[in-house]
Amino acid sequence: QVQLVESGGGLVQAGGSLRLSCAASGSIFRINVMGWYRQAPGSQRELVARITSGRSTNYANSVKGRFTISRDNAKNTVYLQMNSLKPEDTAVYYCNVVAVPSSSLESYNYWGQGTQVTVSS
Repeated sequence: QVQLVESGGGLVQAGGSLRLSCAASGSIFRINVMGWYRQAPGSQRELVARITSGRSTNYANSVKGRFTISRDNAKNTVYLQMNSLKPEDTAVYYCNVVAVPSSSLESYNYWGQGTQVTVSS
């Protein structure tokens, strides 16, 4: 019902920048929350940043001041601008959307396929 397509991952040197994008498509009635999670090898998936429909944001302490999340409601797209990247930011980054599909009155969690971000020292 709702599909997420991510882009923008890659390899970057420490101190560099990357911008991730995630576009939601399908039969969507409303998107509530959009966010990014990440999972490094041997670690649990963790929240990186999230943004509500009212554009309230939350960030993991480890990325505050370096990462910025934003959304374009007209395009059903969420972005993650990542600056001053560190090797410890290396992980697979997953887009997450809490949305109400057109065929339902309830909201559901949807996940993207993940995009690799690798930061070299």
